[in-house]
Amino acid sequence: MQKFDAIVIGSGQGGNPLAKKLEEKGWKTAIIEQRYAGGTCINDGCTPTKAMIACAKVAHTVFHSKDWGVHSHGFMVDLPFIVARKNNIVTEFRGGTIKGLQSNNVSIFMGTAVFTGHKTIKVTGHKGEENILTADHIFINTGATPFIPPIPGLADVPYLTSTTLLDEVTIPKELIILGGSYIALEMGQLYQRLGSHVTVIESASQLVSKEDADVAAVIKKMLESENMQIHTGTQVTHISRNGKKISVDITTGEDKDTITGTHILIATGRTPQTAALQLQQTNVLTDEKGFIQVNDKLETSEPGIYALGDVKGGPAFTHISYNDHLIIYKNLFENANTGIKDRQVPYCMFTDPQLGRIGITEKEARKEGIPFKIACLSMDKVARAIETGQTRGFMKALVHEHTNKILGAAVIGTEGGEIMSILQMAMLGGITATQIREMVFAHPLYAESLNNLFMTLEKPAP
Repeated sequence: MQKFDAIVIGSGQGGNPLAKKLEEKGWKTAIIEQRYAGGTCINDGCTPTKAMIACAKVAHTVFHSKDWGVHSHGFMVDLPFIVARKNNIVTEFRGGTIKGLQSNNVSIFMGTAVFTGHKTIKVTGHKGEENILTADHIFINTGATPFIPPIPGLADVPYLTSTTLLDEVTIPKELIILGGSYIALEMGQLYQRLGSHVTVIESASQLVSKEDADVAAVIKKMLESENMQIHTGTQVTHISRNGKKISVDITTGEDKDTITGTHILIATGRTPQTAALQLQQTNVLTDEKGFIQVNDKLETSEPGIYALGDVKGGPAFTHISYNDHLIIYKNLFENANTGIKDRQVPYCMFTDPQLGRIGITEKEARKEGIPFKIACLSMDKVARAIETGQTRGFMKALVHEHTNKILGAAVIGTEGGEIMSILQMAMLGGITATQIREMVFAHPLYAESLNNLFMTLEKPAP
């Protein structure tokens, strides 16, 4: 048995920096990784998808270049090159992760971690070798994996996930996507632009169901303008394979139909990777979906064991996982007494144009009884957007009726995430809508449109 001061299970965007900082503080630290260093973000999520989305945007721009007075004479999409480019970037990032851990003298164990006691872990390597580790402090950062819904017939069909689709080197001719949230829409637009005919099937009444209805409607219109087929309020009742085709039986209200395609992508959410850990050997509690339950300081029900990142549920974003490690570290070494309850949760959906989001939505404000006003500006009223020919989308901000402080914002537009980040900092600093309306921004940035956004403030919402 090897004794450590700390063990980190999973080398994601929370586990890696935490392991390095613990080692720097003099704690003998081990990190266990079952698959690839870097976690979902580097290997299956942010890095590979955004690398490929960049290629798809180029294809889309070339295809529509005549809109800018530039006439191209045909082009081809080289998907093997795009995938290889993506893989090179992923490999570079993954290598940097390993190098960073090694340079900080963190002990790295590649294999599957299983609890054999409250603070004891058996690691089984890829060749069957076993190591028994123990530590007073254990940090679980095992993340999540695509959720596969129990749809009749699905198990008999060669379906794809957001992980496996990225390695396809042949463009799917007809791609059916189950799910209508962030991953589904990013992947759908990506492959539509590369040459697929994409159909999205969402069971909820709107796309991105957590967003306001007007935001979802703009996104739906935006994707349909690129010839994506969108079905909302639609249930999948059965899936089957007929030769080289996949058939999906659907029901929308009283209407029934069958959609066929060459490929099917399952993007119906993610499930925590906790089953293999055998947490029943500890006092760590999970909810009914398997997510580890934590308190405001990311402590589990077992003293000395923490959970960070997607495995604990809540906002499943890389930057949240990274912030989790900061909270744990500051509480352990700086007596910071910080928690996750009141932190900001910004996020961006990397469709083109982007959706940048911060703070509460209109429906959340109404539910909580918060008095607010709405500022709204279409991107076709933004000078920079008109000049660049990127006028799809709109900006929407909620402003407190009495304090004039910003409560939340949704920005659909080119560099929507960057514009959102300005509003995020304004919210953190208590800057009011009036101050932003009168602020001097360099002309003609997209940011300058914030002046005009807050000139549109409506009367208090009824």
